Amino acid sequence: MRLLPLLAALAAGFALLPAAQAAAPMVKTQAPGFYRMMLGDFEITVLNDGTVNLPMHQLLTNTTPEKVNADLARSFLRSPLETSVNAFLVNTGSKLVMIDSGAGSLFGPTLGKLQAAIKAAGYQPEQIDEIYITHMHGDHVGGLTAGDKPAFPNAVVRADKRDAEFWLSSAVMDKAPEAAKGGFKGAMAMIGPYQAAGRFKPFDGDTELVPGVKALASYGHTPGHTVYAIESKGEKLMLWGDLMHVAAVQFAQPAVTIQFDSDSAAAAERRAKAYAEAAAQGYYVGAAHLSFPALGRLRAEGSGYTFVPVNYRAVP
Repeated sequence: MRLLPLLAALAAGFALLPAAQAAAPMVKTQAPGFYRMMLGDFEITVLNDGTVNLPMHQLLTNTTPEKVNADLARSFLRSPLETSVNAFLVNTGSKLVMIDSGAGSLFGPTLGKLQAAIKAAGYQPEQIDEIYITHMHGDHVGGLTAGDKPAFPNAVVRADKRDAEFWLSSAVMDKAPEAAKGGFKGAMAMIGPYQAAGRFKPFDGDTELVPGVKALASYGHTPGHTVYAIESKGEKLMLWGDLMHVAAVQFAQPAVTIQFDSDSAAAAERRAKAYAEAAAQGYYVGAAHLSFPALGRLRAEGSGYTFVPVNYRAVP
């Protein structure tokens, strides 16, 4: 009979244990997006501003929606395509330089994560010395300000003067279609605080901006679209901006363009040359809309190219 109280006590204890089938709630968030590698003596940090769904079957040109959908399906993707928006930090040892600034608040709530990525990567916005803009579309300049104040209070912002003369001109905006005026207003709002502080300094075409970082004209996507060559100790990285947008389509078919190009023919020509050089020389490439972490190399394959993502490397 003494066994019964013991069994009752055990049963009461088991009743207090959590149910076996109770699952932990799903978190449903990503960590702040940064990826780091060394390039010679330079530290490269890729920063992810978030992603945005884009109807690429409608946006890509010099192709057809059916062809785009088939190309995406071969890579287990579909349209609307979740598209990364990336920026890049280059620490040369003497300068901390950022290439592009993400979209900020200009493209909705799925973007605007650049500040969190910078801090997670171990830096503060105040530490950034210079910001080089590939072009003045909103998803490249939108992170420059917080409200009406510079988000990077000590940085000098630089871009090709052709983009500045186009996107920052009220006269050009007045002649643009009504639907396009928002792009001009966004660029003006983002660059304006730096102009007012005397910290916007356009350059003219191919220019070495700091030792090891060179701007190279790549006009076509916009009037002043620029790519940036980063070189240290014989290693090279080309940061392409919007030279290309959709890896699953445009690496195999460099002639495919996009509606956002101001001069599609020139953009396609620049892309073809950049692909050929990257494949021949074997250097690293990165782009604003390659899937994060957006770094790799190109290998020629038939009439197109294959993108080989960078192998993960620990940084001591």
